[in-house]
Amino acid sequence: MKYLLFCISLMVILVSVTATAEESHQQVFHSSQAKANAAIAHLLEDNAKFSAARSSAYFEPFIEGQSPLVTVVGCSDSRVHMHAVDQTPDNDVFVIRNIGNQLATAQGSVEYGVHHLHTPLLLFIGHSGCGAVTAALSDYSKESPAIKRELDTIQVNKGSTVTKEVVSNVNNQVAEAIETFASQTHDGSLAVMGAIYDFRDDYHHGQGKLIVINLNGETDPTKIRQSPLLAGIRDVIVGITLP
Repeated sequence: MKYLLFCISLMVILVSVTATAEESHQQVFHSSQAKANAAIAHLLEDNAKFSAARSSAYFEPFIEGQSPLVTVVGCSDSRVHMHAVDQTPDNDVFVIRNIGNQLATAQGSVEYGVHHLHTPLLLFIGHSGCGAVTAALSDYSKESPAIKRELDTIQVNKGSTVTKEVVSNVNNQVAEAIETFASQTHDGSLAVMGAIYDFRDDYHHGQGKLIVINLNGETDPTKIRQSPLLAGIRDVIVGITLP
């Protein structure tokens, strides 16, 4: 009799635990579903506003094809978007985004912008507080193979800081691009620029500023300012001072 009661009690406990676990799972599922629903609603509502505010004339210049001014390689970080550097990016900016604003993990897309769209400028935009650079500085051995592959191509000094290595990473991307597109950079049909979008004011020029740190491999701020490529341009911020 005692054994029977014990078995019944155990079964009750197991059923209760299973029911609780299932209830918890359902709560998580419904919470995730609600978040996805909110995300979809946000995107569709904003698209409706965007479309309603623009007539067919707005789209006419690029209905049949694109003619961007610049190929931009930026980070996938949700805090870094093209409206910070181009208020009307449609048909202006051919954008490639990946973690760490890298050439190596998106070379085909970058080549398309340079070779097929013939953009005169290739711009690498790093940013303050970059998660990819932060991860590359740490132990990322437990990440998935796909993520590890993308972090492996970010060259950092493990004993350094994120602030410094964000700069180093941008300079590395520019150097790699100059080598990859040597014929275009040599004949002057392509300029390669490196910049940092600083929404945190880590580099003390003000929040939201785009800071030019590299122009065709030149990193000396004085020489960059003297470049004919910046002639007549106002409000340009060049160079940063690192501790």
